[in-house]
Amino acid sequence: MVSWAESNKGKTITMTAVDAVKMAGDLVYTGDYDKAQDLLVKMPQTNNLPIEIERWYLLAQIEQKKGNIDEAIKIYRKILDDQPDLAKVRYELAVCYMIKHQWYRADYHLRLALTGKDIPDEVKQRMMYLLYVARQNKRWNAWFNFGAAPDNNVNLAAGGEEYIINEWGEFKRVLPKPEKAVGYNFLLGGNYEFHLSQHWRWKNEGNIYTNIYNKHKFDDLYLSASTGPRYIWEKGDVWLAAVVGRRWYGWDRYNWSYGAKLDTHYDWTRKISSGLSLRVMNNIYDEYGEYMNGQTYSVSPYISYSYDASKYIVLFSGVDRDTAKDDIYANWRYNMGVGFGAEIPWGFGIYLEPSFSWVNYDGARWAVKNYAFEQITERDFTQRYAVSLSNNKIDVWGFVPTFTVSYTKRDSNIHAREYEKWTTEFTMRQRF
Repeated sequence: MVSWAESNKGKTITMTAVDAVKMAGDLVYTGDYDKAQDLLVKMPQTNNLPIEIERWYLLAQIEQKKGNIDEAIKIYRKILDDQPDLAKVRYELAVCYMIKHQWYRADYHLRLALTGKDIPDEVKQRMMYLLYVARQNKRWNAWFNFGAAPDNNVNLAAGGEEYIINEWGEFKRVLPKPEKAVGYNFLLGGNYEFHLSQHWRWKNEGNIYTNIYNKHKFDDLYLSASTGPRYIWEKGDVWLAAVVGRRWYGWDRYNWSYGAKLDTHYDWTRKISSGLSLRVMNNIYDEYGEYMNGQTYSVSPYISYSYDASKYIVLFSGVDRDTAKDDIYANWRYNMGVGFGAEIPWGFGIYLEPSFSWVNYDGARWAVKNYAFEQITERDFTQRYAVSLSNNKIDVWGFVPTFTVSYTKRDSNIHAREYEKWTTEFTMRQRF
């Protein structure tokens, strides 16, 4: 029971928790927000989860209707941290993000909210329209992630020994051993779109990524930039851009790359969307250009399915063709994988991703096999399994901690090219 006292009349009105929440809902509907808020705040906590969710939902609605959008966002997030499958709450959170002009966050929650099973058709139509509005209004976005990653085989070494036996005797070569290192990674990026018309944009994007190890010979730094026209319509968008990249490895100049890309995205239904990325790049190497200079051609499709308001699956694949002046560096690469993502109670988020790739080289290289030195055309198969765990309740300036563990194993017909490794990564990522 809930006891509600009107001090100005000296009365005590007794009602159930259900009646109190219903009365507060009626007050919100009629616009009497202060009375509704007073009732919801003073009613004691119950052990009835649906009632508590409705109570917090109404409090968020009151803040939202009063224009206190930041407070409303905090309450909606609190509800979703414990009950991530509530499509109605995701929808209201998306509306708040749209009011704040945070279009990328709004897009994320709208897509999950659209999977709600009991959403009326008119509400679904409104959500689809809001998704289009979010797509239209995306003008800029920035991202910043940082973390640490211990690696037990940073040099991708096989270890062990190789033997050659011939008429002159037995010869042994000790292969490099796997080296352990700790990398500190940093990603900074952003994009900005100039709105040319209702459908046309000019989009610019830049990224800086670095992984700095305690053994600096493995340090990696990569810069990239792209610019070009983007066309959007109700259910999709296309971006054609010129791309340039620069990489340093171990703080030595490694290579330049430049070319073009075409990125597309299309929403087939309220649960299914897909995309395709095409890329053509010219690669110029600083030290080994006479062997490795060439082009890269890539085709990368994906399809995503939102199961409900808290779970999704992504299927991705790709075909890459690398040309090179020396055939031993030219290859075909094929990859495929699947990602499972879910937001679960207590603010946790989990993501699982097994992926597989095959690499077939054009030319044969000299290598040891069957105790002899012979020419072998390399064939590799790599499998990787990764799991990430995050928690939205630990929010530091809009960043949440994410812990990732991955296992990678490459099999090859050349023993020296085989390896396996474990990587553990702790990262602070932006919260959506």
